[in-house]
Amino acid sequence: MTPRTRAIIQFGTLVLIGIVLILVFPRATAFAEMAARELRYLWWLVLLLALAVWLIWGVGRKPKG
Repeated sequence: MTPRTRAIIQFGTLVLIGIVLILVFPRATAFAEMAARELRYLWWLVLLLALAVWLIWGVGRKPKG
């Protein structure tokens, strides 16, 4: 499997999980809408997304060098 194919599969899986979570947790969708309207909630949403990205791609990797 090439790195490009793997990246496409990871991105597709992430989008699919996001859609499922939106359908399963409608209150989270309401929170995201509120976050888009009010800046103080937007920072929490940004931090949660950054944590998710770090957990998906950053945890368990050995540092280079």
